[in-house]
Amino acid sequence: MALTIGLTGGIASGKSTVANMLKEWNIPVVDADRIAREAVNVGEEAYVRIVETFGKDILQKNGEIDRAKLGALIFHDEEKRNQLNAIVHPAVRKKMLEQRDEILQKNPVVVLDIPLLFESNLTHFVDKIIVVYVDDAIQLERLMKRNGFSQEEALARIHSQMPLSEKKVYADAVIDNNGTIDQTRQQLLTILSEWDVL
Repeated sequence: MALTIGLTGGIASGKSTVANMLKEWNIPVVDADRIAREAVNVGEEAYVRIVETFGKDILQKNGEIDRAKLGALIFHDEEKRNQLNAIVHPAVRKKMLEQRDEILQKNPVVVLDIPLLFESNLTHFVDKIIVVYVDDAIQLERLMKRNGFSQEEALARIHSQMPLSEKKVYADAVIDNNGTIDQTRQQLLTILSEWDVL
């Protein structure tokens, strides 16, 4: 029986670490972030619409979208964030489902790595949900360290997403990523064994 697992978490919660573990075990992972990056490449339909909506100030000299500029523009402005999501999300969903269906023709299981699984109402695309969880203080500390953000910048990004404590409630399984990598790996192994994936 085909199984689609949704993998989600919050910014700097360690979701990518878990996705990499899955890949090490040869479990196919469809990366929504990567698809989203490709969807706004020069010439793509979403790229054209973003430039029409936000103007040429968000472009680098080579014509590519300057993610930092666009990010700064939308993070503090919900209306602009919604405009961007309305352009990018449909393109990402289409490509993601194409990849999911292609993989399921050859594999019994696929993981959709979707940071905004709940925020974008995409839970109906998956059968089971894993949430990678960390405490608020650790999330803030990791994000500031990883991205070189001030506390204010980091909090703005964290608060633009549904709180991890809320995401936990909707999960079929939760990985507590406050500890070591080995502890995270062990939790993932247990979940996948229970679901007959490994």
